[in-house]
Amino acid sequence: LGRVDPCQNYASVRCVNRCKLGSRLLTPWCPLGFRGMLRNALEYLAVVAATASDSPTMQYLAPYAGCAIAEWFMYQGKHALVVYDDLSKHAVAYRAMSLLLRRPPGREAYPGDIFYLHSRLLERAAKLSDELGGGSLTALPIVETQAGDVSAYIPTNVISITDGQIYLDTDLFFAGVRPAVNVGLSVSRVGGNAQIKAMKLVAGSLRLDLSQYRELAAFAKFGSDLDKATLAKLHRGERLVEILKQPQYQPLPVEAQVVVLFAAGRGYFDGMAAEDVSNCEKELLRSLKADKPELLAEIAKTGKITTELERLLEEACAAIVSGFKA
Repeated sequence: LGRVDPCQNYASVRCVNRCKLGSRLLTPWCPLGFRGMLRNALEYLAVVAATASDSPTMQYLAPYAGCAIAEWFMYQGKHALVVYDDLSKHAVAYRAMSLLLRRPPGREAYPGDIFYLHSRLLERAAKLSDELGGGSLTALPIVETQAGDVSAYIPTNVISITDGQIYLDTDLFFAGVRPAVNVGLSVSRVGGNAQIKAMKLVAGSLRLDLSQYRELAAFAKFGSDLDKATLAKLHRGERLVEILKQPQYQPLPVEAQVVVLFAAGRGYFDGMAAEDVSNCEKELLRSLKADKPELLAEIAKTGKITTELERLLEEACAAIVSGFKA
């Protein structure tokens, strides 16, 4: 049920969740789980579930049924989000059908049209012109990897269709980094076109800093003597990882994200212990919301950080963070 995070705070978006549940016994509880986690979620959420005990045919048809529901909202001029969980099991169900029908197997026993299976589904996601109502359909497919092999057949097929991917790493998850996003394997083909100017400004070097930190952290495990510059990058990287940790079902508005990344990029978290970063981040946002809400409001309204706003943010960050530094 963790995939309901994208549906939070988007009551104007009609959400369709196609889920492949492990047991039929879980199906009646699925809507109850959504209702418990999201207030009034079922008012704008539809769940199309195919369980492991359903036939391969039903498992094959479930994503298309969910997409048809989402398309109806799109053609009504509304905005729909459909989550496919997951297309790996969908491909397995289609493979079972094809083998039963005596179709010639190909790579990994999948039929030859396995790519078309997912491309015709995902390419139904679209943004309509104003003449056609202006509706939209956004698709978020989920693919399971085996032993972290992102180069397997089905993952590479889906990656080639989508506009980017977020790769969640098992090792990072068990290390307490959640969401466990592997920045090296996660790619956006849309990039900065989907970001406001303020986010571009504060997050420009974030990916590079995190990638360098991962490489240096792996090298530092050998116990070699490290120079001051390397130690500083490791120190900064640890704090960047901490600020990117996020509790489940607690999405942050974009203006709050900008403020936190602004503080991290300017080094305001560098002088404190890593375990204090999370509390400092919460206090920073709480203080700004209570004492200087106009700063957050300006970022949300204009999407920019002016010179004056930058000065005010620096003053606010310095005042709040100083109490957490050793």
